[in-house]
Order: sequence, then structure tokens, then C-alpha cells
Amino acid sequence: MSGFWGKVSRLITGREERDMSDIEEILKTCKTVAVVGLSPKVERASYGVASYLKGCGFRIIPVNPAAQEVMGEKCYPRLTDVAEPVDVVDIFRRSEDVPSVVDEAIKIGAKAVWMQLGIVNEEAAKRAREAGLKVVMDKCIKVEHGRLR
Repeated sequence: MSGFWGKVSRLITGREERDMSDIEEILKTCKTVAVVGLSPKVERASYGVASYLKGCGFRIIPVNPAAQEVMGEKCYPRLTDVAEPVDVVDIFRRSEDVPSVVDEAIKIGAKAVWMQLGIVNEEAAKRAREAGLKVVMDKCIKVEHGRLR
């Protein structure tokens, strides 16, 4: 392919390659996952994803101001209330809520932010990358982990 569409194709392919590299690194090296928006309701996607990760040996830290405990783990109202190091911040919030979550992820020294399927915020992603965090957007951490197993 040449011309405009060839450039677009190479750009997209380059971004996908970087994303896949970041995904592999995150899933191989990070073991503590703070799940922002983790619901105590078992029928919710956040609960299913966190349960899967916990079953695979990840340490899950629930972050939800409306819950005291989820999956037998103490639930924190904000990321900045978590009293232990966090590797990955897995975000189950609307795209417009992502900037404040990213700011907290940077503040606590997280290594990565992961925005689940349907969640994209380019400006917040740029800030996270500039602060040295890996960023994944619009992908399910459970699906990607299963793919790499």
C-alpha cells in the first residue's frame, strides 16, 4: 500500500505493535492490580475480570467509594488511599472520569494504567506516558492475559 492509506496503515500497525509490547510487559511483570470501579455485584464485568485475575495469582485491590469490601478484600475510596504499592491501575470508569484516575495513578507511582474495553481518553493517556507509565486503552486485561497464556 502506498500514499495516504499506506502511511495510515503503518501508523496503526506501529501503534498496535507498541501496545502489544506494553501489554506483554505489563502482564509479565506486574502483579498488583488496583481495580478502579470494581463492583461488589458478581454480574458486573469488573467483578468477573477481577475474579479472573485473582484466580491467576494477581493481587487485587478494589477501589470504589461505595463499597467497604469486594471479593474478601478491603475496598478503598480512592487510589491515593491505598496503603501498598500498585503496579497496574485497571479502570472501569467512563472515559470522562479517566483524567482524575490517571492523576492519582501518577501520584501513587503506579507502573501502568489500563483502560478497559470502550474506555479511551487520549489526553489522560498522554499525561500518563509523559509521567513514565505504560498505557493500554480499549482492551480487556482478562482477554489479553488469556491470549498470552
